[in-house]
Amino acid sequence: MQDLQTMLSTIQRPRLLVSAARHGLSEYNRNYHLKRILNVTHLPSIGEGAMRLMEIESMHDTARREGDGSYSLSRHIDVLIALMGEAQLLRGA
Repeated sequence: MQDLQTMLSTIQRPRLLVSAARHGLSEYNRNYHLKRILNVTHLPSIGEGAMRLMEIESMHDTARREGDGSYSLSRHIDVLIALMGEAQLLRGA
């Protein structure tokens, strides 16, 4: 099984989607955003948070690729911002 850093580095998404997420990264607040996205009251570890975000992001990406009517671009970008934020924290840990 790939380690978490390798898994994060192999995610490929459209440039515009990644660019939008990068612009929001400076505003990422783990305590607020991660709790809201994961719908939890206590923050998970950085690695666990990143793994859960990867699962959620994968579902959003599948919906995007399939043209699912329930797909939300803003939610997808929100999850990507959190995933990028967690990846930065993971690299620093």
